Amino acid sequence: MSIADASPGEPGYWSAQMQAVARRRDQDCFMRIYDHFAPRVRLYLRGLGLQHAVAEELAQEALLRLWQRADSYDANRSTLSTWLFRIARNLHIDRLRRENHWIAVDIEPELEFEEETENPAFSSAESYAAHADLNERIERLSANQARLIRMSYFEAKSHQQIADELGMPLGTVKSSIRRAFLRLQSGVQEAV
Repeated sequence: MSIADASPGEPGYWSAQMQAVARRRDQDCFMRIYDHFAPRVRLYLRGLGLQHAVAEELAQEALLRLWQRADSYDANRSTLSTWLFRIARNLHIDRLRRENHWIAVDIEPELEFEEETENPAFSSAESYAAHADLNERIERLSANQARLIRMSYFEAKSHQQIADELGMPLGTVKSSIRRAFLRLQSGVQEAV
């Protein structure tokens, strides 16, 4: 039975496809891998919160890396799906690191605006609008959540320091910050 006649449900099927890609640069085997995994990788990336176009781009790049690095795949260490999804996840992380998602926000941006216009980081109206928008979303949080976000992100205090300073259990501080961050993040995604 040839590789093409085997069924994707059979044990070792995807490993055999990858071996053919690695050894012979077999385009038919690669296309079987592509057709099967590309939609799954896109769906996985969409589940990480990426927009459709970005998920599509990263899925294409992940499969290109699979083609380029096929000889580094080791079926004894992981399944093909685990290896490919790890590539996609790492591409997503690399993309996040390249993008500047964090905007420094002061408690009173209107007081800082005159000083910040001299700073190249605040050279455009868009930058200030993003700055003001984030501060506005923080203001919409509960007073406790807004305070915790400011202490954690803007005052760079550890969760333990916040818990000690406010006399709150550490677990409560962590879960409150997490919920506040998710609320802020959902506001950003809705605005995009």
